[in-house]
Amino acid sequence: MARGAEPTRRIVLRWGTYESRYLGGLLYLGAGTVVLLSTNTYTIGFLLLGTLAHCFGWAIMPATGARRLWAFGPSLLAVWLMLTGPQILFVMALVLLGWLLVRERPLRSYVVLLFPIASGVIMAYLFHSNHQEPLALGIETIVVVGSAWLARWLASPRFHRVGA
Repeated sequence: MARGAEPTRRIVLRWGTYESRYLGGLLYLGAGTVVLLSTNTYTIGFLLLGTLAHCFGWAIMPATGARRLWAFGPSLLAVWLMLTGPQILFVMALVLLGWLLVRERPLRSYVVLLFPIASGVIMAYLFHSNHQEPLALGIETIVVVGSAWLARWLASPRFHRVGA
């Protein structure tokens, strides 16, 4: 494996390219989440559409089957729970947990799960209405994406040199 290369690049894929599955998975995950969170009692069909897109995003990510299965359940549960409003955004840590599993991050990088939990708790105190959810969700998304990049950095060989 090349220095700094993603561990999932060594997986032999049965179909598609690594890049197309990675980008497609990201797009389906994001779109499925947005569609799910736009669901209300008048647009209940979006619940099914968003759920299918979210699950499909995890299904096509380049990873082993077991890791994808472990990732999509908690992630989908987290997105469903976020339908209740901005007071529960700390559950986005479950989406990040799925991401860390699928991307095969080492255990030391899981410390980044504390950031979306902490920011979600802060959001619960700052945002009290569903009308404020888009702003709260945007902030929490930035925290989750930043945490994912920090986890990648923590997983890099440059970070883990011992005695160098």
